[in-house]
Amino acid sequence: MRARDLITQVPTVMVDSPVIEAARLMVERDLPGLIVLDERRTPFTILPGTQVLRLAVPGYCQDDPTLARVIDEAHADEFIHALGDLTVRRALPDQPRELPVTDPDATVLEVAALMARTRSPIVAVVDSERLLGAVTLNTLMTRLVGT
Repeated sequence: MRARDLITQVPTVMVDSPVIEAARLMVERDLPGLIVLDERRTPFTILPGTQVLRLAVPGYCQDDPTLARVIDEAHADEFIHALGDLTVRRALPDQPRELPVTDPDATVLEVAALMARTRSPIVAVVDSERLLGAVTLNTLMTRLVGT
């Protein structure tokens, strides 16, 4: 089985899209992350949902989880709105990570190794700089486990 056999069509966002819109898209499509495209509409990075949470959760709650307990429930339910107008570009780490991109001929093991190495729940499948789709963690695991 090859990457082309596991391709799923996933929505994309641009580097200058608002992070909150990316988060809504992840929720609407039940995705663990999104492919971020650059100005040329080629894959730039993957924005995992965990990165969105990392941006929205106050730093003091990440550093000391017990502090999250002192926040009342009404305010705790609204922390995601702290993202405001933050763009995907501003949300990305300063040091670029390995881009989880593969070609359509990659084997399942190659895709799994790339996903594991980059800790990305999505691998973009590209052929001649054209985005064909993505392999998601769920699709890959379903094929590997056989359910």
